[in-house]
Amino acid sequence: MEKYIDILLMFVKAFAVGGTLCMIAQIIINCTKLTSGKILVFFMLAGVVLEAFGLYQYVVDFAGAGATVPISGFGYLLARGAMHGAERGIFGALTGALSAASSGITAAVLFAFLFALIFKPKSKKN
Repeated sequence: MEKYIDILLMFVKAFAVGGTLCMIAQIIINCTKLTSGKILVFFMLAGVVLEAFGLYQYVVDFAGAGATVPISGFGYLLARGAMHGAERGIFGALTGALSAASSGITAAVLFAFLFALIFKPKSKKN
């Protein structure tokens, strides 16, 4: 029974952290005139900066997927890969970020292509 309580607690922590990140983004959308692209970049850079100061790892250890799945987790992953790659020199710092995030980037490009084939992409009219 204790095993199931631990699993439930893991889900609750992931939902709480991921939900908080989404809530912050929604508040920014509602209270500012920033575009969604700028907010996306802001969250990704926040993940990079927090990892640069060594703070995002604590959030990942606490929340797991609640911290790694949002776009700030992608920034964390890029920064972490670059820092590990920097141990091999400047070229390693440049390639470390991409090698750390290569599966996520590949999945995003592949699914974007597949959905563009399935659906008819069009511009948003304002």
